Amino acid sequence: MPDNKSDYDIQNEKIQNRMSLIKRKIVVMSGKGGVGKTTVTVNIASALASMGLKVGILDTDVHGPNVAKMLGCEDGSVLSPDGVVMYPVETEKGIKVMSLSFVLSDPDEAIIWRGAMKMSAIRQFLGDTEWGELDYLIIDTPPGTGDEQLTVVQSIPDLTGAIIVTTPQSVAILDSRRSVTFARRTGVPIIGVIENMSGLKCPECGTEIPVFGKGGGRNMCLDMNVPFLGAIPMELDLMKAEDSGKEWVEEGTSHPSREAIMEIADKLEHSDACTTGREMNRLGTSSCSPDACAHCSSNCPSKQK
Repeated sequence: MPDNKSDYDIQNEKIQNRMSLIKRKIVVMSGKGGVGKTTVTVNIASALASMGLKVGILDTDVHGPNVAKMLGCEDGSVLSPDGVVMYPVETEKGIKVMSLSFVLSDPDEAIIWRGAMKMSAIRQFLGDTEWGELDYLIIDTPPGTGDEQLTVVQSIPDLTGAIIVTTPQSVAILDSRRSVTFARRTGVPIIGVIENMSGLKCPECGTEIPVFGKGGGRNMCLDMNVPFLGAIPMELDLMKAEDSGKEWVEEGTSHPSREAIMEIADKLEHSDACTTGREMNRLGTSSCSPDACAHCSSNCPSKQK
């Protein structure tokens, strides 16, 4: 009989085959831009790699791909000689990185794509990239709850869960609540919320300055019944490190932000929150949407009531 599989079905099989070699697939989201989501993604990946784990990052921010710049590997090449398989660029620490920035001939080039083209590119990154065996694939997304996020959650059959990054600021919290709702309606387990830019310590007197307020992320978690992973304070040295492409957690000295990032990475690796994918539903799912629960195959408490 002739093979009647569509190109979409063939790509689905390729994605499933690639993802089957990766233990944990985590999507990092933010409702609002400018909260430091990519900074958090890069540094959590670096922290996990420093623990001896095999880590990859997929940059799905098509219009503003910055992961490679922050990791100092923006000059890498990802295409194979035959132009079919793509090989991720590896950092000095061994983090595998795939980003649209690697295939742009001009860094100033604007990506003027509609939704269908963005969806196709993300699916190609998932299915055509030779990720190999990984402990973690961390997927950085643009702000909001649009085409990129929906493509990721619908394309990966066993997505481990979502991390939502916010600042304490009320406007950022408002949009982060929408990210929580998005995850619940699409049946994605919520690993937890990270409050970034959580205060700035004065370098002269040590007084903590609540630049964007304090505790907004934690309060949202209590209100929406989702896990709180931790708060990362603002630090000038962190900004300098990412601008220069240095991996912040490897700088060697003690900093509050570095310690906070390492604690979050340790939670991901050693807590029940991130062990076997859908077990993530144990956390923060009392308000799962009925539609999500109807299609969920986990044994989370929501289905045992």
